[in-house]
Amino acid sequence: MVLKGIVSLVILGSVVAVADSARVLELSDRFLDIRKDGHWLIMFYAPWCAHCKRLEPVWSHVAQALHNTNIRVGRIDCTRFTGMATEFGVSSFPVILFLNGDFQYTFKGDRTKEEIVNFALRVSGPPVNQITRSESLENLKASNRLFFVYVGDHEGPLWETYSYVAERFQPHGFFYSVSPGIARKHVTVTSFPSVFVYKEKLHYFFAEPLNNELGLEYLNASMFDWVNVERFATFPKVTRGNINELLQTKKYLVLAVVEENKLQEIPTEMLVFRDMIQSVIIKNREKFHKHFQFGWVGSPELANSIAMSVVPLPYLLVVNSTTYHHHIPEDDPSQLTAEAVTIFLEQVHNQSAPRYGGNTLPVRLYRTYFKARTSLAEMWYGNPVLTAVLFGLPLGFLSLICYSICCADIMDANDEEDVIHEKKE
Repeated sequence: MVLKGIVSLVILGSVVAVADSARVLELSDRFLDIRKDGHWLIMFYAPWCAHCKRLEPVWSHVAQALHNTNIRVGRIDCTRFTGMATEFGVSSFPVILFLNGDFQYTFKGDRTKEEIVNFALRVSGPPVNQITRSESLENLKASNRLFFVYVGDHEGPLWETYSYVAERFQPHGFFYSVSPGIARKHVTVTSFPSVFVYKEKLHYFFAEPLNNELGLEYLNASMFDWVNVERFATFPKVTRGNINELLQTKKYLVLAVVEENKLQEIPTEMLVFRDMIQSVIIKNREKFHKHFQFGWVGSPELANSIAMSVVPLPYLLVVNSTTYHHHIPEDDPSQLTAEAVTIFLEQVHNQSAPRYGGNTLPVRLYRTYFKARTSLAEMWYGNPVLTAVLFGLPLGFLSLICYSICCADIMDANDEEDVIHEKKE
């Protein structure tokens, strides 16, 4: 074992280098020799990728935050080491992978320091972490982290189901177990064993009864659906990085659309609108939580791509996660009240509200066209010279080719006419 550790250190010294002045390890293709040694959080990137460049400062902060853990943070330039992309199945950039022996996890969340660090901490440990001290549970609650807790002995169908679901949701949530004695100091538990989620300083229990006749398979599916719904905050920020995960809840996604500036500040009138939408779910959780997932969007471009039009701000948009139709209120969103929003959501739920979009072929084609047009407009406003060069040169060459072909046909036709005239003479 000692000899293996020395060999690994020697190989590690030959395949990595510190990237810039941060704690990020620059890896080469020889990383394959040590990929199963320890825990690795790797970013696969390309130097020309704009998304990769935006991720670079975040990645440095991630490496700094994980420096005192057993997780090593590195990156691989896939333009230099093309075989690495093939080896790990990377087809786009950037891709973040966590490697733990034979296990490989892909990060699919929002590319922020907090999200990436929490992802790495979750998958670096066991699916279920045991809490043995009351102070540990108190510290978890003080961190405002969303987490799931199993209360009871580690046996029986509920424990088996909880372990099964925790293993599958490990990349997406924190799962703990605690004894009834410790749990009673923090929450009122009426029966054991039991499972609850802690979020927004409140406890919500898994209420599915233990029915032996339905079997473990039914219990697994029931808890899987419950965890999949409860793993999100009541009113999270919705981005391109997490919207696909939110749509997995199979609920209506209620989006309060506002616009943040570069400092992530929101104008007062938009902030009032966002808080009003949030108040609807807070006051009516029992009524709406089962069918609606609320959230807010700080980037109008995301809402534009859903609505396939440039939406006014602030705006209210409801997306059906199963049919991909969307609903908008008939009233001016800036004039909406909490009561009007409640009535509108009831109409959405009973399917009496008008719906738009969907997932038919014509809609998908138009959405593709809208996204392409929007991207081209953003490129033009951002750098008109570069846009003109990128699109002007190919169009210029295409015009020359067409002109050459057409002119060649005309020249050939003239030559044939000259030959005919000469024969006649």
